[in-house]
Amino acid sequence: MREVFQQSLREVQDRLVEIAELVEESIQKATTAFSHSDVALAEQVIDGDEEVERRVASLDDLSIDILARQQPVASDLRLMVGALRMSASLERMSDLAGHIAQLARYRYPESAVPSGLTDIFLRMGEVDVVMAGKLVELLRTQEPRTIAEIRDLDDDLDELHARVFEKVLSNKLSDNPTGVVDATLASRYHERFGDHAVDIAKYVEYFLGGELR
Repeated sequence: MREVFQQSLREVQDRLVEIAELVEESIQKATTAFSHSDVALAEQVIDGDEEVERRVASLDDLSIDILARQQPVASDLRLMVGALRMSASLERMSDLAGHIAQLARYRYPESAVPSGLTDIFLRMGEVDVVMAGKLVELLRTQEPRTIAEIRDLDDDLDELHARVFEKVLSNKLSDNPTGVVDATLASRYHERFGDHAVDIAKYVEYFLGGELR
């Protein structure tokens, strides 16, 4: 029975990694679509969100079944509780990538990025993609140093998010109200993407150390 239980735990971890890989792919495509007005990529991201939702629902069912049947204790219980929380954050990250892609689709063939903010949004996209890759690595290896790297990347995102608002509030975009709305929404989506990555890192840290910070 213990071997069956350990196999079930490995399956939970493997499924989390697979979902995180889909999220990484989604944010890569979404940020490219947003920066380059690529409507085909935007459609791929939007259509792919259903697959993430399906996998998250399947993982949640597996986790609940393990909790009901196996009654795990200590670190095993922390993993199961964390898996339910992490799957919810991964689903939300996929949604946020979809929101970024939708902005690109709405403004096509025009650019959703207002003039003067191109470099900032390119950097935000790069940070999100790196963070998503770090998340895959963390879920696969449970390496503590990766937790700190994700937090550092989130600090970078917060700084970029603040710079977007400085630009928006400087009146340099006063003649482009649609651009102001797009920039505000997109920056928020990027920033929230990072917040959910940090939440997942916290639950991995909880699994490893038994303390939720």
